[in-house]
Amino acid sequence: MNSVIEKLAEIEAAAEAIVEHAQERKSEVEKKLQEERDKFDRELEERTAEKVRKIRDESEEKMNKIVEEQKAKNNQAARNLEKEFEKNHTVYAEAILKRIIEV
Repeated sequence: MNSVIEKLAEIEAAAEAIVEHAQERKSEVEKKLQEERDKFDRELEERTAEKVRKIRDESEEKMNKIVEEQKAKNNQAARNLEKEFEKNHTVYAEAILKRIIEV
């Protein structure tokens, strides 16, 4: 009977050691998984920030190009108006004077 009790005690001790080892291993695995999740989150955040920066830079570059094109168009339109005025200012003045006189 004592040998059965001793065997059960040995089995229980072995089972406790296995459970304790499993708990330690579980903690190690959980810690490793958390570190991997943290690393993934950091890398994802860095990649996302880089993509946002790239999109922002491209958008700013496109906007600057559009603004420069519009400035060039506006300057050309102003030059055309100035040429038109220089060419026809006498005609315009006469037309204005004629309207004033007719009223």
